[in-house]
Amino acid sequence: MEKKLGKLSVKLAEGDITELATDAIVNAANNHFWMGAGVAGAIKKKGGEEIEKEAVAKGPQPVGEAIVTGAGKLKARYVIHAAVMGQDLKTDAEKIQAATYNALLRAHELGLKSIAFPALGTGVGGFSLKEAAKIMFQATEKFLQDHPDTSLEEVVFCLYGEEAYNAFAGVMSTWRS
Repeated sequence: MEKKLGKLSVKLAEGDITELATDAIVNAANNHFWMGAGVAGAIKKKGGEEIEKEAVAKGPQPVGEAIVTGAGKLKARYVIHAAVMGQDLKTDAEKIQAATYNALLRAHELGLKSIAFPALGTGVGGFSLKEAAKIMFQATEKFLQDHPDTSLEEVVFCLYGEEAYNAFAGVMSTWRS
């Protein structure tokens, strides 16, 4: 599934984000950037411990911020660690919005063309898939309004599992742009 927002192509994919060859993939991180379970654990396992070491050295940051590291052995060039929760491992709409926006901003600052996101805050953070989709689409739209000159051409929401994909597809099908 794909929608166009001006020159920006917003796509949905189902699968393992660590397999994507986008310029950057986003890690659903805590604000200290240690990489335990979920997306973070998968990135660390496939990309290597050096990703976590580099990330932890840049923390802690305020929840909602995003930092950039190398991607180790991954196909992507960078990992953008979006701090969607603090040490309490809880998140909310405001944190998901800020983390999405700031991850897009980091990609823009690096002049990247493509970025892939998991469903932020929906794993360890326990947030609703449907609500996360709405917030992440809105944050993408706001980012594009604020940065019409962005280098970004493609935003991929890479969803792990049919339930996540269907939740995002349902929201995307009614998303006004």
